[in-house]
Formats: sequence, structure tokens, C-alpha cells
Amino acid sequence: MYTSLDTQGRLSARLLSAQARSACLFFLLLLLFYSQGAYAHGVAEGDKGYIQEITGINIIPFIYLGAKHMVTGYDHLLFLFGVIFFLYKMRDIGLYVSLFAIGHSTTLLIGTFFDISVSAYLIDAIIGLSVVYKALDNLGAFQRWFGVQPNTKLATLIFGFFHGFGLATKIQEFEISPDGLFVNLIAFNIGVEIGQLLALSAILIVMSYWRQTASFFRHAYTANVVMMSAGFLLMSYQLCGYILA
Repeated sequence: MYTSLDTQGRLSARLLSAQARSACLFFLLLLLFYSQGAYAHGVAEGDKGYIQEITGINIIPFIYLGAKHMVTGYDHLLFLFGVIFFLYKMRDIGLYVSLFAIGHSTTLLIGTFFDISVSAYLIDAIIGLSVVYKALDNLGAFQRWFGVQPNTKLATLIFGFFHGFGLATKIQEFEISPDGLFVNLIAFNIGVEIGQLLALSAILIVMSYWRQTASFFRHAYTANVVMMSAGFLLMSYQLCGYILA
């Protein structure tokens, strides 16, 4: 009987392992398929046309566009997911998310308003790197490999700069009217932060339920490996685009 139970346990573990591998493969293939038709900071064609046509101050539309960008920005969500993965106190979550928001908002405003031009492919590749970094950090790789722990707060702020600059490089491609530009950019930033709060709330709800299960720590490694793989995939896609452009 004990042999049968032991065999059944091993079979169940193998089944769970196979399911985890299948889930990882499906996720990566889905991300690859999606990336063929969209960039991490892409703007929908309908929104692009609207941005190019309007003039003057348009606070509500730009708030909506900012919120939409954040909620649909899978690179932002992956990074935020990694940032809060092992954060349990709301004070710590608020601190890290605020640092990310400060970085994101700063470079979005400066990059767009002063028309600072950098290859969008390279910026988006760095954004993919930010996802890889956070997954490795969650796995404790830096302590095992180098015996040091990077300053996670500083890293969140720095990568926030790149996330904001990524969208700025896309906005620069549009002929946005200078009339009301600064106010519209502020409105867009407000929308980005609203979208970030909405996305973060959904992630926290899912994470809170997951953390209550016995499988959380058992599957935390797999989840971060999947996140790291997605980051490498984003990096590869953007670097290929840069080389072929």
C-alpha cells in the first residue's frame, strides 16, 4: 500500500511538473505571437490617429489614453509583478511602486517635451532586461553568483526611467500639436498612474489568494523562471528589430 501511495505521489509530481512546463511553453508562445503585432509600448492605430488630429488641451482623452497604455502594457505589468512578488507590507509595496512611478513619469515628460530621441528598439530591449533582472533578483541569483545584493530601490527607480522613456520614444513618432502639449502630457501621466493602480490592484488580489495556498513557495521558482524567459524573449525581439531596421 505504501509503495502504491509513493508511486502515486511521484506520478502526481511528474504530472504537475509537466503541467508547469506546458504552461510556461504556452505563455511564451502566446507572448511571441502577440509581439509579432505589437510593441511593448505600442499605441493602437485608432489612438495614434486621434493623437495626431486633436489640438489644444484635452485632459480627459489623454487621461484615458494613459490609463489604457498602462493596463495593456504587458512589459510594465511583468515588471510590477516581479517587484511586488515577495513584498507583503503595503508600506513596502507603496514605496517601490512610487519609485517606479517617479522614474516612469520623469522620463516620459522630459523625453517627449524636449524631444530626446533614442532608438525605441534599444529602449524596449532594456525594458525586457528589467524583467529579467527582477526575476533573477527574486530567485536570489545575484547573491549566489556574486555574493552581493543590488540596491533594489535604486534599481526600481532606474528601470522606471527606462520604462517611461520607452513610451516617450513612441509618442515622438507622432506629430502631436504643440498647443497644450505640456498639460496633455501631465494628463497622460495621471492616466498612466491611474492605470497602474488598477493593474496593481488586480495583481495584488490574485497574489493575496495565491500566497494563502500551500503551493505558493513551491511554484514561486517556476513563476519567476517564466517571467525571466518572457524578459529574454522581449529583449531578443527588440534587438532583432534593431539589427534588421
